[in-house]
Amino acid sequence: MSGIAMTAFAAFGGMLFGYDTGTISGVIQMEDWIKTFGVPDRSASIGYSLPTARESLVVSILSAGTFLGALGGAPAADFLGRRIGIMLACIVFSLGVALQTGALTLATFVVGRFFAGLGVGLVSTLIPMYQSECSPKWIRGAIVSCYQWAITIGLLLAAVINNATKDRQNHSAWQISISVQLIWAFVLFIGMIWLPETPRWLIRKNRPDYAAKALSRLRSLPTTDPTVVAELEEIAAALEAEREIGQSSYIDCFRSTHNKIALRTWTGIALQAWQQLTGVNFISYYGITFFTSAGIQNPFLISVAINIVNMGMTLPGMWAVDRFGRRSLLLWGAVLMCLCEFLVAILGVTISIENLAGQRALIGIVCIYVGTFAATWGPVAWVVVGEIFPLNVRAKGVSLSAASNWLWNWALAFATPYLVNSGPGNAGLGVKVFFIWGSTCAGCVVFTYFCIPETKGLSLEQIDSLYHNSTPITSTQYRRRLISGGPGRIVENIAPHVKEMDREKWMLEEVQEVV
Repeated sequence: MSGIAMTAFAAFGGMLFGYDTGTISGVIQMEDWIKTFGVPDRSASIGYSLPTARESLVVSILSAGTFLGALGGAPAADFLGRRIGIMLACIVFSLGVALQTGALTLATFVVGRFFAGLGVGLVSTLIPMYQSECSPKWIRGAIVSCYQWAITIGLLLAAVINNATKDRQNHSAWQISISVQLIWAFVLFIGMIWLPETPRWLIRKNRPDYAAKALSRLRSLPTTDPTVVAELEEIAAALEAEREIGQSSYIDCFRSTHNKIALRTWTGIALQAWQQLTGVNFISYYGITFFTSAGIQNPFLISVAINIVNMGMTLPGMWAVDRFGRRSLLLWGAVLMCLCEFLVAILGVTISIENLAGQRALIGIVCIYVGTFAATWGPVAWVVVGEIFPLNVRAKGVSLSAASNWLWNWALAFATPYLVNSGPGNAGLGVKVFFIWGSTCAGCVVFTYFCIPETKGLSLEQIDSLYHNSTPITSTQYRRRLISGGPGRIVENIAPHVKEMDREKWMLEEVQEVV
């Protein structure tokens, strides 16, 4: 249990992600912040307003930083290690928070948001990787899902603190809300000092004795225990087979090889893109603005309520991911979100602002939609990305996937004000933007059916065998064979003659390409 607790603690990094994402939606609505960073506007009730261009810049610049941070997570993970990389991310993040807290000009605030984004981007690559490599296979899904749960806790705390400070008439209204993030970074940094490095990274760096000690701590077993020895041998054998094939660069992530590295890479990239295209971050970034424009009273309190739903519904998702599997949750989650978003759009365009019953129904459907995301696409996307890549390219594969998440996050955060707001240069869609999110969720259903395999209950090395010998559509049947010890285990054990056949096949493919 102590090993599971140590691995689960790393999920605390999700607090950085969630709180920083959630706090900005309230901060940009606070009067003192608008007076400090907005522009004079006689038509506004407080004499100042925030132009669409500034709103878009302030919100989306975080995602620009996270995109670069996610890409930087791969070299940090490979050269510094997963654990030290997370500690570095805490330092970079804290720099960004300090700049935002002390900012009195828009430029300083934006630079602070960018550096905070760099830190969050590093975390989004390193935490799921660290947890996947350290977790026992039977509970790996739940442990990696803790990362998403921490994100939702961060979102909830951001909503609560924003609501508590919003009525202050000085800089402390937004400075308190922003500076609280330093606590999360400090706790994670101190905790990682005591956690072990991942055994897989240590074996990759030819440090088997340290790997044995790390795995011993994580499994709460002595280094000589047969379970520990067998797992280390399995990791070492898989790594040796990958080294013989020679897959270790970013280019190799996109090669069409016998173990389908290119398919895995594009699956991770597309999965994180589709997660953003579900539209859930519209609620995180612009929820308060949206509810205000829809005529809903107490939008800050509604934001708190929705984040409570988000946090609470992640818990059944953490249980379900190892009970029902990754593929099923993603499929049915996308179906339900699609229905909810079309209902929100239809309600929004057919009821008036004065229709109280209709407004309550709209809020209720949004809660169902957010709860569905929290139990399915929220945690499961990170679980899948953390486990589908082989060790030799795992850091690069996860970083490309996380970078895809943040690239789309930035694009949507930047474009959404122009889509939703009214006035010159804006599309003025308002609530009709949910027709777009509903359509993208329909795309999520199709993508999941054809591209996501079922990996529940398999070790990371067995997942490599799964990709070797099945397709996403047939993966459920092959997974049962792997777990029951039927045909296919020989690939998992990587017998020498099988490795030699793979090597010869790869060499033949290379020769054919040259010819």
